[in-house]
Amino acid sequence: MAKMTVVVTGAAGHVAGRMLEAMRERYDLRLLDKKMRNRNGDEVEGIEQVDLLNRNRDSYRKYFSGAEAVVHCGFTRADKPDETYWAEQDNVSMAHNVYQTCVEEGVRRAVVISSNHAADYYENLIWTDRLTCVTPDMLPLSDNFYGWSKASYELLGFVYATGNVSNGKKLEVVQLRIGGPRETDIDQASADDLKSMHRGLGAYLSERDQTQLVIKSVETSNIDDENGVPFQIFYGISGNSDKFWCLANARKVIAYDPEDNSAVKFADKIASITSEAQIRHYGDRIL
Repeated sequence: MAKMTVVVTGAAGHVAGRMLEAMRERYDLRLLDKKMRNRNGDEVEGIEQVDLLNRNRDSYRKYFSGAEAVVHCGFTRADKPDETYWAEQDNVSMAHNVYQTCVEEGVRRAVVISSNHAADYYENLIWTDRLTCVTPDMLPLSDNFYGWSKASYELLGFVYATGNVSNGKKLEVVQLRIGGPRETDIDQASADDLKSMHRGLGAYLSERDQTQLVIKSVETSNIDDENGVPFQIFYGISGNSDKFWCLANARKVIAYDPEDNSAVKFADKIASITSEAQIRHYGDRIL
């Protein structure tokens, strides 16, 4: 049986790199990026160098032609803090170019790496006990340009999913609001800042859970919402005990079944940090 053809943008980046090995085995991949090397300086085999910010989509449309899905991990970042808005505006434009090329070249589905920061304003309500959980159906609200851009190309994806801008042709779109796709966040945790540790544990996304989430987002046949629009937003975190992002719709729609839990995986480090925090707070008194 022939492998499904899948385009991966931002293929030299960290998020794509975590799942490339598994995806190479499963799919016929077309890897796109502006650079050939990953953050460690290693060349990533098979990358085609393209600039997805180029408005002339003829320069890269051939890589989309005949593909069944695109996993969009590509992004750009500002060189200076005062250029952040313009860099994030470019990320919205890049998403537009990906969506539009998908429609023009007959790609069935776009799976887009978004971020929990698309709705990170709600964390203020969580930390003040006015909210317990953030769900994908809540209005995406962010108080920073990074989150704003993620929310913007989520909403842009919905436009393409309706088919209203493409003569009725609906692009199937999945937005993945990933949390913390790193194994090292716990190493930055401190007894002086248990709040940050709690957030990091809740946001943790293991490599195998990320891979499962992306594969199921690519392969699940029906992702229609309750109104018949092929559009979904899923949170991308592991099955963490300490979390305040909801996985219910990912479990229901694509049968996402995370295998890892940060509280279990990092139990020893958590115990050490919390013990140190107790000692600092209570001193030598017996609890």
